[in-house]
Amino acid sequence: MQIDFHYSYRVLWSPEDGEFVGRCSEFPSLSWLATTEGEALHGIITVVREVIKDLEEQGEPIPEPYVDRTFSGRPSLRIPPELHRHLAMEAAEQGISINRLMNLRLGAGN
Repeated sequence: MQIDFHYSYRVLWSPEDGEFVGRCSEFPSLSWLATTEGEALHGIITVVREVIKDLEEQGEPIPEPYVDRTFSGRPSLRIPPELHRHLAMEAAEQGISINRLMNLRLGAGN
């Protein structure tokens, strides 16, 4: 089983570069520019494989893929008191919890 297939790859259009950019969430410093989406994906996968090989050879830790990690579903979030007050008031007006309101807001961005 090759661990690099478990990583989170994305290909997006880069207006600044005028090309597609391939990225890997587990290796945020890496990217690959190409004229097509397929080439960008292939490029970033190739780079990640090379980096993994180098890390293995040097005995360095290799990032665990996000899909293989366990998440609690309870992220800690610090916000300004004014925003907390605003959210509490809005949640009360809607008859829902602050947690539910924040879930709705975060989910709307997907």
